[in-house]
Amino acid sequence: MEQLLQQIKNYKQEVAEYTAANADAVEEFRIKYLGTKGIVKSVMGEMKSVPNESKKEFGLILNEFKQFVETKFEELKNNNSLHIAQHSDGIDWSLPGDDFGVGTRHPLIIVRNQIVSIFKRLGFAVAEGPEIEDDWHNFGSMNLPEDHPARDMQDTFYISQNPSWLLRTHTSSVQARVMEKQKPPIRVICPGRVYRNETISARAHCFFHQVEGLSVDEHVSFADLKQTLYFFVQEMFGKDIKVRFRPSYFPFTEPSAEMDISCLICGGSGCNVCKHTGWVEILGSGMVHPKVLENFNIDSNKYTGFAFGMGIERVCQLKYRVNDLRLYSQNDVRFLRQFTGAV
Repeated sequence: MEQLLQQIKNYKQEVAEYTAANADAVEEFRIKYLGTKGIVKSVMGEMKSVPNESKKEFGLILNEFKQFVETKFEELKNNNSLHIAQHSDGIDWSLPGDDFGVGTRHPLIIVRNQIVSIFKRLGFAVAEGPEIEDDWHNFGSMNLPEDHPARDMQDTFYISQNPSWLLRTHTSSVQARVMEKQKPPIRVICPGRVYRNETISARAHCFFHQVEGLSVDEHVSFADLKQTLYFFVQEMFGKDIKVRFRPSYFPFTEPSAEMDISCLICGGSGCNVCKHTGWVEILGSGMVHPKVLENFNIDSNKYTGFAFGMGIERVCQLKYRVNDLRLYSQNDVRFLRQFTGAV
């Protein structure tokens, strides 16, 4: 036993004097003293040869030795000079990692989700469809035959391999697909990206985003349309917002109207955004044209419906005072970072 105690004393002296020049040396220390086949395990194994009357005293000595070695190992790990040691591959794995900034949703997605949430509370379901469409769903079923002059209002991207296919110019094509598969009552909103062959500028882009809505049932009236849209703008922009409807024309609705809201930029006093009128057009709407219903075998004598459509970019412009459409697609982190924390 005296021999074993002397051996432990020698080990302690050796441990106390141990130095490590790099992380590999620290690992060597751990393996030599604390590893599965290390010195501490070996010494602890000698407990079986100690007389019973001395086991308690010797056990305390062994535990103290083990703790001494573990403390030395932690000291070696945490020592500053070793903390910055480089591995053989040239990478210091002990350095803290780079911080990653907290991301956020794109402003258009934020506004899209808000719009969808508002209409969901009114019982509208979300419907989506393909961005590459055929002529029938995009134009023909919406009461725009091939020779209809209203087609000139929408500069279309056609697919060169098959001119009857195109990039959808509005999400009305989704409404068409819903009416094709579902019979009234229908109440859906259709958010999505659309495409038009336009010159890119601060006020126009070759692609943008829409949310269109459709409600078809018995006894649906223009009053239902107005109250639905009143609710939407008050939830989106606040209770003090002013609204007006102006007569308009759309091939797929009759009667049709555009809806304006009081300018949020100038408060209605007049500015460049509202062209000094105090009003900003936000969406188009109207009662679904009977011919559109009949194109999908929906009895126009029994059912009526209303539809509306708005550009998400326009709503986002008013909500966040964004005056250049190109900012939405430039992936400028300085611009996107402004929306961190937005709902």
